[in-house]
Amino acid sequence: MKSSRVSRVVQILTTLQAGKSYAVSDLSKIFGTSRRTVFRDLKELRAIGVPYRYDARTGGYKIEPDFFLPPIDLNLKEALSLLLLIYKARNQIQLPFKNSALLAALKIENNLPPKIRQYCNTALRNISTRLSAQAPVHHSGGLDKTFAQLQKAITKKHKVSIRYNSLFDGKIIDVLLCPYHLLYNQRAWYVLGFSSLHKSVRTFKLNRINELKNTGQCFLDGDNFNLQDYLGKAWSMIPEGRIYNVKLRFLPKVANNVTEVQWHSTQEVTRNSDGSATVEFRVDGLGEVTWWILGYGDQVQVLAPKALRKRVFEAAKNMVNLNEQI
Repeated sequence: MKSSRVSRVVQILTTLQAGKSYAVSDLSKIFGTSRRTVFRDLKELRAIGVPYRYDARTGGYKIEPDFFLPPIDLNLKEALSLLLLIYKARNQIQLPFKNSALLAALKIENNLPPKIRQYCNTALRNISTRLSAQAPVHHSGGLDKTFAQLQKAITKKHKVSIRYNSLFDGKIIDVLLCPYHLLYNQRAWYVLGFSSLHKSVRTFKLNRINELKNTGQCFLDGDNFNLQDYLGKAWSMIPEGRIYNVKLRFLPKVANNVTEVQWHSTQEVTRNSDGSATVEFRVDGLGEVTWWILGYGDQVQVLAPKALRKRVFEAAKNMVNLNEQI
């Protein structure tokens, strides 16, 4: 089919999907073609599975409003990337509505041209991903229900009440929350919003929510909430309100491994002649970055600030004392 004709057929499809009824003479005038050409184009629509019908009452053709044209025109890269994301990468994050994602993938796959479908099936058999550690959601209904409730509350700007297992407070707390934003970070989902208990914007991990109810009460603020502004220069997602200039020296054994990753937006790297690497950050707070540093054990030195060096030293000393007791 010539490109001009493809364009016209798509335009006819779009016109009929508007829900109105169009006679052949109307379509002929709209697109500047003969009636015969219109009939030929309608035949092409029928051939690709578009269920248009003739309305005897109006004397025209129309497509039911709930018709959805399947994605039959994906090229190989488009199709493979979508199927790769759903079939292989979906386990790398806690994907809400996984069953729906799989059904969507099957619909896409079933409507692909045979050659593209066969190529994708062969390619996917030789591609694997490894599942990272996840934080399961224990709230009744699991991730799908919790995510859907919060997403609906954010959209409608409804307050929710939650019973939350707070590690910071060391107990179960009851919070009336104005939810602003859902965030997946590393291994778990979080909801950010204004907490009536804390009188400020706080972050709550979905897998620590024991109960969640939509109150039906509306809130007015939150339109100007910006995730990047809130997180600022936090190492991960907990800003502490003070910026530190962090300077670390990684020994040659791990230097390449560390420096090939962009850990923070402020990261600066200096490669040293002995094979080590000096890495610097400007970080809001020391709590989160401390645990990251400890993960590199005896392969990292804290050059600055002194407060961070003391934290790492105390944590390492406690680790030694704890293991000596066994």
